[in-house]
Amino acid sequence: QVQLVEYGGGLVQAGGSLRLSCAASTSIFSIHAVGWYRQPPGKQRELVASISSGGTTVYTDSVKGRFTITRDDAKNTVYLQMNSLIPEDTGVYVCNADLKLSRGTLPLAYWGRGTQVTVSS
Repeated sequence: QVQLVEYGGGLVQAGGSLRLSCAASTSIFSIHAVGWYRQPPGKQRELVASISSGGTTVYTDSVKGRFTITRDDAKNTVYLQMNSLIPEDTGVYVCNADLKLSRGTLPLAYWGRGTQVTVSS
């Protein structure tokens, strides 16, 4: 069964950087629109950044100029580069992606389990 997996979380000091990756656990045909969400402790999940199949990106205001979402279609992987991290960026980062499992099928939405990002002051 295909799963969506996030990599790259961890503990970092304020001002530091992390790069998160989102990929399917097994071989798939293609990855389409992808969104990175985060859920801070005690708060609701919010959309941080998204990227369309064509590469159009959208960011929430609080991360503009600090986070960059990119995609490598050859590897069916999407990245979230996070720079100038602040304690308010702390949370569980979850990937949501539309995956096309094989030629001739429609993309289906998948959610990862998330990866913890902790930014210390």
